[in-house]
Amino acid sequence: MNVYFDDRQDKLEISQELMDSMIEVIKIALVMENQTLESEVSVSFVDNNEIQNLNSDFRGKDMPTDVLSFPMGEDEFGMEEEVILGDIVISCERALEQSADFGHSFEREMLYLTAHSILHLLGYDHMIEEEKVIMRGKEKEIMKEIEVFKN
Repeated sequence: MNVYFDDRQDKLEISQELMDSMIEVIKIALVMENQTLESEVSVSFVDNNEIQNLNSDFRGKDMPTDVLSFPMGEDEFGMEEEVILGDIVISCERALEQSADFGHSFEREMLYLTAHSILHLLGYDHMIEEEKVIMRGKEKEIMKEIEVFKN
């Protein structure tokens, strides 16, 4: 499995330990969903300004958000040895704000956003209530597995 990180923000330090935990979250999700570990994901760390621009460009919502997912889709020619799942873009600023709002650590919020986003890359959504219940349940399973989620 290849996870590529791109830190395009300068407001918060992203530790190697956090990135390693994010990789573990992605692995847990792939195993839980019976997906191959021969997968590729990119994770970009941005600020509120950049994620607002992306949110506006790709979703028509001119406001910052916490995370965006960009699924790559399937290799139509079957040429790839690895499955390229897509891109995850996380606003570190927004993650820090949300961690304070929810009363948990920045690291826990980043791991949750990773779990949330990898599920989007695997085809889950939360636009209707039935889908939302399923997706939230999967997020909780991943977070319990990583021993971060506390109920």
